[in-house]
This record gives sequence, C-alpha cells and structure tokens, in this order.
Amino acid sequence: MSHLDIPARQARDDLETTFRALDGSPPVRWRVSEGLVAYPDALAEMDLLVDAIAAGRGKETVWLLEHPPLYTAGTSARPEDLVEANRFPVFQSGRGGQFTYHGPGQRVAYVMLDLKRRGQDLRRYVAALEEWLIRALWSFHVRGERREDRVGVWVRRPTKPGEAEDKIAAIGIRVRRWVTLHGVALNVDPDLSHFGGIVPCGVREHGVTSLVDLGLPVGLSEADAALRAAFEEVFGPTSDA
Repeated sequence: MSHLDIPARQARDDLETTFRALDGSPPVRWRVSEGLVAYPDALAEMDLLVDAIAAGRGKETVWLLEHPPLYTAGTSARPEDLVEANRFPVFQSGRGGQFTYHGPGQRVAYVMLDLKRRGQDLRRYVAALEEWLIRALWSFHVRGERREDRVGVWVRRPTKPGEAEDKIAAIGIRVRRWVTLHGVALNVDPDLSHFGGIVPCGVREHGVTSLVDLGLPVGLSEADAALRAAFEEVFGPTSDA
C-alpha cells in the first residue's frame, strides 16, 4: 500500500481521529489468514466483501494476511519508480498512491468499512488509519508520527546521519459506494532489501524500517494483538465471526 494523494486543507493532526460507527451497528469482523495469500485472490475476495457490505448483506471486515513477495502500483505510480521490474511480480492495485512492496513478515490489513455508518469524510478516515497504527506501535514503545506532506507512519532515526526518518507503515485506500477497500501495511519483520526494487511510495529521501529492524523481537501474533486493541480504540468493537 502506498499514499493516498490528499489536497492540503486542514492539517490531519487537527482532525478527529476516532471513526466509530453509528450506535447500534454490529462489531467489525476481525479475520486473520494463515500462510501467504496470492494478491489476485485477495483482490477478488475483497471485491466480493465490499459488494456485500454496500448491499447491506455483509459485515464490515478487517482482514489480516501476508502476501508472497510482490510490488503493487497505485493510481499515481510513476514508471521510473519501478527500479527492478523483473525482481518480483508487479500488480496494478486500483488503490491510491504509488509503488509499494508486500511480502512475508509484513502484516497487511485490508479494511472494509461502510463510511455511510461512520461519516463520509476521506481525510478523517485516513487520519484514523494513521492514528490506529500510531497507537499500535506505541504498545511497543515505538513513537510513530504522521507527516502532512506524505501519508503513512514514520519513525525518527536519531542514530542515522542528518534528520533521518524511516517509514514503518504504509496506507493506500480506495472507496466504492462509500465502502473502503485496501488499507494498511505494517512492517513487522519483512526483508527490507526487497524494497530496493522500487522507490517506495515515490519517496526517495527517506528509508523504510520495521519493528525488528528497530531492535524489537516482535512476531506477527504480537503485532496482530496490538493492531486489534488499537483498532477498537479508534474504530469500535470487533468480533471473530
């Protein structure tokens, strides 16, 4: 996942970052897939879920998974940012943003929410996704930060030269019939060298990091627990069914 291009208006730091559903709405289904899920299969299933939610036949869902190594191109992807076109498969994603990498050790969370129940405000939704990740990271005492000029969550790297900071989580969304598609990707312990085949999210002046790269021996199950707790703080209750 990558950026969503957002016009400069009210600072996202100043937006309300909780994004709860209307009273009486059912909890969000929380789903975790084991193993690696092929990207085309995930897109097909996400499309079916979104159609069901939009038609009133499906539950809002957060789907956590891993993909095999691959690159995805968002609607703003620039050809020159695909540095090694033959390194991994490349998919057109339909989400906002530019190029990004997915692979083992990265927790992808596809978020399918009905914005008609929560407020039809995409800027607030993106700010809420960032807040979700920031709170999850803080459970490991990692201070994630948002940036007004680029979407995602960043960490400062004081041990690196200059004013260094690295991206630890990416966001890329799409909305259809006011139901959200795609979502976030948190770097838990991916092979960071795999990002070298692209310019991640079109940002050349900063790098990428992960929880393990920051010296934290965190596994996916621990990251999942932190993500779920933080999601409930920001978006409301979840259920396993």
